[in-house]
Amino acid sequence: MSTPTIGLLGDVMLGRIVGDRLSQVEPAELWSDEVRKALAECDAVICNLECSISDRGERTRLIPGKPFFFRAPPTAVHALLAAGISVAGLANNHALDFGPEALTDTLGHLRRAEIEAVGAGADEAGARSGVVIQAGERRLGVLAVSDHPREYAATSSSPGIAYASLSRRTPDWIADELGRLRQRAELVVAFPHWGPNMTVRPAREQRARAGDFLAAGADLVAGHSAHVFHGIEYRDGGPVLYDLGGAVDDYAVDPELRNDLGILALWRPAGTPELELVALKLEFCHTELARGADADWVHTRLEHACRDLGSRVERTGEQRYVLQAG
Repeated sequence: MSTPTIGLLGDVMLGRIVGDRLSQVEPAELWSDEVRKALAECDAVICNLECSISDRGERTRLIPGKPFFFRAPPTAVHALLAAGISVAGLANNHALDFGPEALTDTLGHLRRAEIEAVGAGADEAGARSGVVIQAGERRLGVLAVSDHPREYAATSSSPGIAYASLSRRTPDWIADELGRLRQRAELVVAFPHWGPNMTVRPAREQRARAGDFLAAGADLVAGHSAHVFHGIEYRDGGPVLYDLGGAVDDYAVDPELRNDLGILALWRPAGTPELELVALKLEFCHTELARGADADWVHTRLEHACRDLGSRVERTGEQRYVLQAG
């Protein structure tokens, strides 16, 4: 049985000015030709969709003082298709920005595009259910969960996200669902949206929960939320990518933290190398491969961040890096 290539992307935000751009260009133009080519080589691609896709709904009042609301037009689903997205994680702090109507529309748009949605649903049971897809010759299970905001949690009778407090322990339902996916799929990814924005390293509780996810049945943990990529750690059971950073957005750029640089992770389970990273440069509403000084910055940042977690980075091309256990 051949080894598949699983692509992992962080935050994909298709609302606000990105949404406006979609009325001016073809959706595929959000990604450069080279980025689309790299994604096309994957047997499956998972991303965190950090917005709803809808032309309905009103800004939520569930969170007083909430500053940012992200909703993309229905054409945004074609930007996901252009990137070859197989699974869209919806467990995050923007899935309910425009209320249950917009979330329901998002689920419908993804379903009609044959993109699996995970991490949100019509009720708690649906939101907490993982999905299984075919990735090459292997079955791939994905579970998405978010540790914020509690106000967006699905209930037994209302739509929402798969919310879980992860500060002290891993809830039993996560371990149970990872175990269920383990029985149905040869490969399992835990896909958490965790921690605050603009952090540069994983918190102690994130490292503890990553170990729990692997022990419960995950083969790999890939996180997001910080908008800044973190280092990668090899734990007993598999690699942990604590934060993938951004993939496409319209955000202001911090010149020191460089949230305009993200990574596409290429996971080849049991392959050599098992984990390869491709540096991305997030231009305004357009993502391309990082080059020159930007690619050098990513390399230096990865070297330091991964060394702190006991792993090593080898540069194999201008924007390509191979990860190894230390």
